[in-house]
Amino acid sequence: MSVERQRTGLIARKEGMTRIFDEDGRHVPVTVLKLDECQVVGVRTEDKDGYTAVALGAGKAKIKRTSKANRGVFAKAKIEPKKKVVEFRVANENLLEIGAELSVNHFVSGQFVDVTATSKGKGFAGAMKRHNFGGMRASHGVSISHRAHGSTGQCQDPGRVFKGKKMAGHMGDERVTTQNLQIVAVDEEDGLILIKGAVPGAKSGWVLINDAIKKPAHKDAPLPAGIKETATPEAAKEEAPVEGAASETPVEEMQATEEKKED
Repeated sequence: MSVERQRTGLIARKEGMTRIFDEDGRHVPVTVLKLDECQVVGVRTEDKDGYTAVALGAGKAKIKRTSKANRGVFAKAKIEPKKKVVEFRVANENLLEIGAELSVNHFVSGQFVDVTATSKGKGFAGAMKRHNFGGMRASHGVSISHRAHGSTGQCQDPGRVFKGKKMAGHMGDERVTTQNLQIVAVDEEDGLILIKGAVPGAKSGWVLINDAIKKPAHKDAPLPAGIKETATPEAAKEEAPVEGAASETPVEEMQATEEKKED
């Protein structure tokens, strides 16, 4: 994918796995990802920040669990606080307006994507499970060391174990990117993205979806992004505030609501 066409990605929540059937009746295992009010909460420009990027937020966070610094960011953008905020590098012509909400039609069926998430934690694991070692011989003198990783160092020189040596230790719970996964289908009504195969991470975990870097850009992918359709001008007029009424930002409204509940 060329840098000139670099688009923003999406933040989604992993719902689990299921299967669907294609036109030939063959079942296809898919991972279901759901968009949760994915909005633009900030923009980084070359003139001000030295690079171009879009900051996206997803999920709804409580005011009391949002830091004061982030409250100011969301209040300035006039957006409700978000649980997850991530920056995506984009080309200058693909910058988006603050407050724009992205839709699942940002990706199209058949497109290849790269998916990033935090893998499941496996705890302490041995070398065979953690690094796919073959282990030692099952017989011929090997005793109680069948699954051991073997020698870890050299002789008196250098007389130490090199950093990064593959040994037993903590497995999983790290940032993992799986490349070239295919979009099977998107459901705009329910905000779902179906991706063929497995996606790293546990259920209800946050997942970052980007255009595949090792594949050419899809011809039907919308530029600069797949924006969710807004209300019609007539509906906007009906929902417009009464002239002279006090206007509050979403952050202030939520804070007032929580204070009433506590009282």
